[in-house]
Amino acid sequence: MSKPHLLLSPWFICCFNVVVVFFLQVDAAFECNDTGVSFEMFHMHSPELKLQGKSLGTSKTRLDRFRELLEKDNARQQRLSSQRQPQRHMPDPTAELPLRSGASTGDGVFYVSFRIGSPPQKFVLAADTGSDLTWMKCNFTCKFCPKISFNPGRAFQAKDSPSFQTIPCSSKICQEDLVRVRALPDCPTPDTPCLFNYTYFGGRSAAGVFVNETVTVGLHSRRKVILYNVLVGCTEAANLPEPFPDGVMGLGFGEQSFAMLLAQLFGNKFSYCFVDHLKPSNFKNYLSFGQAQHSVPKKLQYTRLLVIRDAPYYWLNVTGISVGDKLLNIPAVIWSIPDGGGTIIDSGSSLTHLKEAAYDAVTDALRATISKFKKVELPVTEFCFEANGFQEALAPKLVFHFDDGAVLEPPVKSYIIDAAEGIKCLGFQKVGGDEINIIGNFIQQEHYWEYDIDRFMLGFGPSTCILPNPKD
Repeated sequence: MSKPHLLLSPWFICCFNVVVVFFLQVDAAFECNDTGVSFEMFHMHSPELKLQGKSLGTSKTRLDRFRELLEKDNARQQRLSSQRQPQRHMPDPTAELPLRSGASTGDGVFYVSFRIGSPPQKFVLAADTGSDLTWMKCNFTCKFCPKISFNPGRAFQAKDSPSFQTIPCSSKICQEDLVRVRALPDCPTPDTPCLFNYTYFGGRSAAGVFVNETVTVGLHSRRKVILYNVLVGCTEAANLPEPFPDGVMGLGFGEQSFAMLLAQLFGNKFSYCFVDHLKPSNFKNYLSFGQAQHSVPKKLQYTRLLVIRDAPYYWLNVTGISVGDKLLNIPAVIWSIPDGGGTIIDSGSSLTHLKEAAYDAVTDALRATISKFKKVELPVTEFCFEANGFQEALAPKLVFHFDDGAVLEPPVKSYIIDAAEGIKCLGFQKVGGDEINIIGNFIQQEHYWEYDIDRFMLGFGPSTCILPNPKD
């Protein structure tokens, strides 16, 4: 199989050549002072998403948008919880991706503009830290390919890209390496493309063939760089809800994850920073690979990342939550992974999901503050109230505690959130015994998050999330 590599203009190369083993072998060359790759990401309700040639249906009111977030959160919680396994695993240049926050009509929350093929074809993918497979809707036919087509919409035209290469089902990569991302054992002939069927919770799925393709990304300097032979799924059948983005960018932990590919090319680190989700669309979130060049706090706290085999999530060793400087009485089993508890950090979930004992403890501790205001009954969540007269200074401080001493103190607006005009709600969802605790992206707002894959550490600190506009 040909080797994927990173291509820069001849005058662009000045420092060194790097060979990285990442599922496939990757050859890369970088300029000394230009080691970042950028993607911009969009809120599904942002008008700018339409400029990307994709409309996912803007909800008319803030309450509609909030309700949509909760619906997607609930579906995502069920999918993430269904894929957990009991075994635990532990897993230099730069790349950067600006983002705009948003509620997904799939079960991801953020969208990224993605260019693939030669010449590049442009698509909008859901960026998903809970998935390690990158796939897009694709028009490609073969004798044994899936026959059921997805709903009409934009799709990659394989016939227009000479760099499009299917992976044979008889290859080692198909029979061994891709099994984790649902490669099928079917191999009627040695040259038949490697087929996959990636199943999501609730009977939804994406089926197609594995291929190697060329991906074009932008550097911090706004120059373009080409990645050859990037593994993606060419999806010819998908029974996912519409409207839906053109595919999914897998950012979870896994050998086939697009995040792991770029992280290993760019310093074994990636990071992101989410602005307040209610800020105007000209305030950008971003996702970076390597040493981020903007909005990095001077001092970061670090806590351990835990990785579990066959579940591409980023687990944290949370030991407790305090409200108003008082550590809440939450049973240790709630945070214990071996005992069916545990906590992941997830960019695709909006609210923070807590098992019943933790949820009850947190909401009870915050109830004294919100009980001073008129209660509002909403069908989507508990603990909502009329916000007239509410001031953030009235709310007690909420802190997540980690086993190595790190503490996360989100701003009040990240856990007492705007649900509708004049209405606020507690930003937590109660989950059942078989489900997992999730630190969602509201709690993560206005913080810089650095995933150090080499050391298996998560760094974080308050940030303004400022990043210059990249050229699209």
